Amino acid sequence: MEKKSFDKKNSGNRSTSEQPSTAKRGAKKTSNYGRQLEEKQKVKDMYGMRERQFKRFFGIAIKRREGAPGENLLSLLERRLDNTLYRLKLATTRVQARQNIVHGHVLVNGQKVYSPSFLVSVNDLVALDPKVLEKKLFLENVVDKRLNMGIKVPEWLELDKKERRGRILRLPVRADIQAPIEEHLIVELYSK
Repeated sequence: MEKKSFDKKNSGNRSTSEQPSTAKRGAKKTSNYGRQLEEKQKVKDMYGMRERQFKRFFGIAIKRREGAPGENLLSLLERRLDNTLYRLKLATTRVQARQNIVHGHVLVNGQKVYSPSFLVSVNDLVALDPKVLEKKLFLENVVDKRLNMGIKVPEWLELDKKERRGRILRLPVRADIQAPIEEHLIVELYSK
């Protein structure tokens, strides 16, 4: 009597040729809900937000009378201080911008602001703290790294490279946001 060797891969009743293949099956089409969820997650990740914060901003966007809720949401997200600092090229990433704000390195109209979700308004002046401007290593590795890149500052902001500060000229509109975002899917998701 022959002993068969035990093989974990082929331990079932089927032979290897009878195993179902995932390569033969087509990828499932994403449902409408799945697309809505993916879009929301993409925007949340892009702006570095958690669900509760994102929902709060959506609630504010819905309560606004003028404009579409999706466009209002994107405008609010763009006006956050961490995003504004990133757009002004005063930080290499939104996460770094958030850290700079929390550490007290950022002034809005001459006042220290510690909340990354602070909403900037028209004519606000966003600048780095003078104490931070004295730290040459910080300026070289953090601020000047992105300032010297050929990235364009959005039209709703004005950047003063020498003083390392910026001014909000107007509120951001949908046309200012270059990222491929389908905000109507987020509105549909939260409207259920």
